[in-house]
Amino acid sequence: MRNQPLLHIGLFGIILVLFLARVPFHQAHQHDPFPNPRLRSAYTALQAWKHSIISDPKKFTSNWYGPDVCSYNGVFCAPALDNPYMETVAGIDLNHQNIAGSLPPELGLLTDLALFHINSNRFCGTVPETFKYLRLLFELDISNNKFAGKFPSVVLCLPSLKFLDIRFNKFEGKVPTKLFDLKLDALFINNNKFRFTIPDNFANSTVSVLVFANNKLKGCFPPDMEKMAGTLNEIILMNNGLHSCLPPDIGNLNKLTVFDISFNNFVGPLPEMMGDMESLEQLNVGHNKFSGDIPPSICSLPKLGNFTYSYNYFDGDAPSCLDLPAKDNRKNCFPEQPLQRSEEDCSSVLSHPVDCVAFGCSTSPLPPPPPYIAPPPIDEGLH
Repeated sequence: MRNQPLLHIGLFGIILVLFLARVPFHQAHQHDPFPNPRLRSAYTALQAWKHSIISDPKKFTSNWYGPDVCSYNGVFCAPALDNPYMETVAGIDLNHQNIAGSLPPELGLLTDLALFHINSNRFCGTVPETFKYLRLLFELDISNNKFAGKFPSVVLCLPSLKFLDIRFNKFEGKVPTKLFDLKLDALFINNNKFRFTIPDNFANSTVSVLVFANNKLKGCFPPDMEKMAGTLNEIILMNNGLHSCLPPDIGNLNKLTVFDISFNNFVGPLPEMMGDMESLEQLNVGHNKFSGDIPPSICSLPKLGNFTYSYNYFDGDAPSCLDLPAKDNRKNCFPEQPLQRSEEDCSSVLSHPVDCVAFGCSTSPLPPPPPYIAPPPIDEGLH
């Protein structure tokens, strides 16, 4: 019985050791370094992205470590829309950092993301299908990168998307017709390798800015563009190989400020109704095959500051056009004006009036221009 106190001390010591051994494990579960599960998911996503980056010459992501994701460069946090007391990752902006890498599927964990801007980098691959979980994404800008492959159709699944910019990449193939049924405010797909026919639902788009330049499009200029009159402010379709007449009702786009269809194969006259586009500031129809007279009403538009109609076959120039401070009328068929096409060049085109009905593009065809009458030759003996 002498050893009984020692036995009690021994048992107490064992219990104490076991208790102390459990404290760190217990405390580890009590002290979560992430304030909420969404920031924990954001940490997983951003660490996966960091490991997908192969070059970061400006060391922009050098502080992407540790649980405080809201302190990472280019990461912006805000209260969740469904819980104002919960902070979440709401925006990412890596613009102009020259970062090379890819987009990992874990980025789909950023379910509170509203802005995703990574323009002017060297990201490649494509947009992960997991982006379909970004139901709050409002702006997606992946322009000026090295993305390739087919159109990133996952963007069609984003119900909150209003701004889509995928220009200056290497996307190719067709553009889904569903794109024009989205309730977007701005759409930039220029400078890719898209080849598609302008769809029948083109004018369903709600955009205010539409830039399709430097792709390869087929088909007519949409005849029902007047459906976009309530929203459209800028449209740029330059260098797409489009070949048709302009529909007369294009003049109903009275909110349009920028209209650029240069470097295409448009033919026929400019519609007289374009003189109703009273908001127009910049008009570029250069490098096409337009002919006939320039409607005086166009050059009298109150806000028109720049009008380029060079490299066409116009042969009638209104005095109001000559008075424009910023105009370019070179290489047309205007008599007695400098830097025009040769008589042979003009005659080869203008002696064959354009039949806009033959394109099957418009229910309200434009009248053909009057027959071309070459200017009389100058008699050298009179001088």
